[in-house]
Amino acid sequence: MAILNILRYPDARLHKVAEPVKVFDDSLKRLVADMAETMYAASGVGLAATQVDVHKQVIVVDVSDRRDSLVVLVNPEIVEASGVSDIEEGCLSVPGIYETLERAERVKVRAFDQHGKSFTLEAQGLLSVCIQHEMDHLQGKVFIERLSQLKQQRIRARIAKQLRKSA
Repeated sequence: MAILNILRYPDARLHKVAEPVKVFDDSLKRLVADMAETMYAASGVGLAATQVDVHKQVIVVDVSDRRDSLVVLVNPEIVEASGVSDIEEGCLSVPGIYETLERAERVKVRAFDQHGKSFTLEAQGLLSVCIQHEMDHLQGKVFIERLSQLKQQRIRARIAKQLRKSA
């Protein structure tokens, strides 16, 4: 396993739309393992393949306190959504920025695991929000782009300031 490089906003590669996985082989299993290791090392609760510059529809999520309940979603599709969530979101590609977005409180997702086995998952609360957040990445969207233009401008200014300080 390996720790992968996480792309940082505003990297243009974060806006590439991910392709469906067609082959469930050892390279996919290795990608999933590397993504999980990367997510855990970065203290994240979710990671999309897009964030590590692999443009395939693969997500790993673990919202458990003990960090021992990894969920792998390949080619995920939301088939039902209900309710409204008010959970604050952050993103490994936009470190230090946290905002509350309107998302579904509950979702039912149809997906495959890394072995190609189809399954359906019902999620609520943080798991639901995390899945929706990571699925946005697969569509080339970063969560801050769902905010008002004013909030986006303020966040971009903060990021530019952080980049100047670190340079």
